[in-house]
Amino acid sequence: MEFFRIKKDIPFMKYALVLNAISVITFVLAVFFLTTRGLHLSVEFTGGTVMQVAYEQPADVGKIREQVASLGYQDILVQNVGSADRVMIRLPIEKGVTTDQQGEKVMGALKAADPGVTLLRSEFVGPSVGEELVHGGLMALGAVVLGIVIYLAMRFEWKFGVAAAVANLHDVVIILGFFAFFQWEFSLAVLAGVLAVLGYSVNESVVIFDRIREAFRKFRKLSTPEVIDHAITSTMSRTIITHASTEAMVLSMFLFGGASLHYFALALTIGILFGIYSSVFVAAAIAMWLGVKREDLVKVSQKDLDPNDPNAGATV
Repeated sequence: MEFFRIKKDIPFMKYALVLNAISVITFVLAVFFLTTRGLHLSVEFTGGTVMQVAYEQPADVGKIREQVASLGYQDILVQNVGSADRVMIRLPIEKGVTTDQQGEKVMGALKAADPGVTLLRSEFVGPSVGEELVHGGLMALGAVVLGIVIYLAMRFEWKFGVAAAVANLHDVVIILGFFAFFQWEFSLAVLAGVLAVLGYSVNESVVIFDRIREAFRKFRKLSTPEVIDHAITSTMSRTIITHASTEAMVLSMFLFGGASLHYFALALTIGILFGIYSSVFVAAAIAMWLGVKREDLVKVSQKDLDPNDPNAGATV
């Protein structure tokens, strides 16, 4: 289904060098901010107090978050757990204040608003748990990148595998760079969003790579940049429909999902926008710079070889 049919190929690869230079600059800036500012890690990574409270009726998570925030806490996590009347509250480490003292202060604010609230448990979560989460997240990221390279190398060609891996790392580092520059809270939900962007971005790359292979089979006389331009142009309708639909859902989470989904949706939004960019101007361009050609993707048959035709040799 094509709502936006483009008849003339757009010369994307004509501007690949300039846009790749912009990508390199953006990537370097992201690494710089990650190195100098670092990520503003949430309680899940840094450790803190975890409380679980119960209400006599379904709890209003938004109001509870406001009540806790009124005590001066900024990096807090408030969410339902198990049922609508039970709420889990994560508080950051506060110097000079014990876990029991934090619990008493928070329960005082909650009971002032609803005397029926009861404390089920209160415990301290050390930063060692956060270190395990960071390690697990990095291991998951490495496994995803390695899997992408192996999959694309087997399905297409190793040059596409390398190109897709670089493009995906490009997306991840830029997302982290945004969070480091603006000091947005980096939580487990954001980490899940980053891993989701990896899968989303590689899917777009696979679609473009598959269309490149088809174009090589169909158009024997086109050069590699022209084949890539045709492949990307022919997927524009799908790209617009798919990404617009996805972004509409993500924006609904961003606007109406509350504080718990705010940064998750923000990470997805950045990832979707840069995922489109990287699939076209990073992955496809790197494959072109690596010298991908018709013979890499289409088997050559002896009967198709013509010494007078340098473009011959591709079987349809």
